[in-house]
Amino acid sequence: MLLLSASLTAAAQSSKIEFTEYDLPNGLHVILHQDKSTPTVAVTMLYHVGSKNEDPERTGFAHFFEHLMFEGSENVDRGKYIELVQAAGGAVNANTSFDRTYYYQILPSNQLALGLWLEADRLRASKIDPQGIETQRQVVKEEKKQNIDNQPYGTLLENTFGTAYEVYPYRWVPIGSAQYIDRANLREFQEFYKTFYVPNNATLTIAGDLDVEQTKQLVNQYFGAIPKSTTPILRPSVTEPKQTEENRRVVFDNIQLPAVVQAYHIPAQGTPDSYAINLLTTLLSGGQSSRLNKELVDNQQKAVTVASVPMSLEAPGLFINLAVANGGVAVEELERAIDAEMEKVKNEPLSDREFQKLRNQVEANYINSLATLAGRTEKLASYHTLYGNTNLINTELAKYLAVTKEDIMRVANQYLTKENRTVLHYLPKAAQAR
Repeated sequence: MLLLSASLTAAAQSSKIEFTEYDLPNGLHVILHQDKSTPTVAVTMLYHVGSKNEDPERTGFAHFFEHLMFEGSENVDRGKYIELVQAAGGAVNANTSFDRTYYYQILPSNQLALGLWLEADRLRASKIDPQGIETQRQVVKEEKKQNIDNQPYGTLLENTFGTAYEVYPYRWVPIGSAQYIDRANLREFQEFYKTFYVPNNATLTIAGDLDVEQTKQLVNQYFGAIPKSTTPILRPSVTEPKQTEENRRVVFDNIQLPAVVQAYHIPAQGTPDSYAINLLTTLLSGGQSSRLNKELVDNQQKAVTVASVPMSLEAPGLFINLAVANGGVAVEELERAIDAEMEKVKNEPLSDREFQKLRNQVEANYINSLATLAGRTEKLASYHTLYGNTNLINTELAKYLAVTKEDIMRVANQYLTKENRTVLHYLPKAAQAR
């Protein structure tokens, strides 16, 4: 294992990711990364707006705009955006989180100008009109119905964050609430666009088979004339108070098997303790031989599935344990079994062998996340926007590897406490009738 770790580290250090970054006068941040291994380019725009930037009475706006921005612009007919990219041999998609909205195109490198023109055109002049809004209202509502409301355990994150947060706007999730989207009028959508979809709130990242100087000229050609916004960009001004006692909640859902959710407050991403917490969650549920899976699923057979997930966010997030009970196992019994494993990690030092295996796993995962052009592009954009340090793409692995066995025990004892957690019991609706 030591040889494997040494070889992985050497591979990571020998493949430094080179990039160029700069700002246009209008505030648009540009990151360029050359990789001529394949004749493709990634053209991406990351807007620093997520669900946490929304009005509590208008949740779901950020996710709604992820859809609305494909409706077209002054120069692209309604519904033709995706067709133009696909006709050029490319692929396109987008996603929204609590903290940002991300649009990306993967194109043949000879279509770079098309990708830049499309992104600049919708930044400058997207269609925000009644027809597009009504179309996307129905799309988003159907998406929520299919993926959240009608899925077993589909409301799990919604209920977990809604219970764990009192004031910080992570208390609602990016999908938002359908009734707020229904109530919003045209002016509200236009104001959201004018506030957040501006060059000084965006990061343009271009990676792949490109010439840096020629790409700079194209970027200036398409984006340089777009004016900088003078409208204040709204950021959360509240701080979540320290939790001092355990929150508990029972949710009756259309499910067959009960589930336990434990959510502990943790520091923001990029803080020193966030790296130790990430290793802790990998130790607990990273793979078939991880502690929770081996003990609760294999040995005790109290759970059919188990996961430990670090929801690391721009502001302090959540460390979530989730387990679905095996048939005939009471939810209280399952919770006690999870707690027993948490006590072990707090009080029993890791063996050298287990710790080295953990380091190897984290290192391999990190290196693999940079293996694709799309993966590197998104990391470059995120590191700049959410961490304030684009070069973390070359240095963050060292932060993971600097975590010690003692650090893992320390963060477990510091953050995995009852007074710092929210516990949800998901129970079948049949149990509510009884």
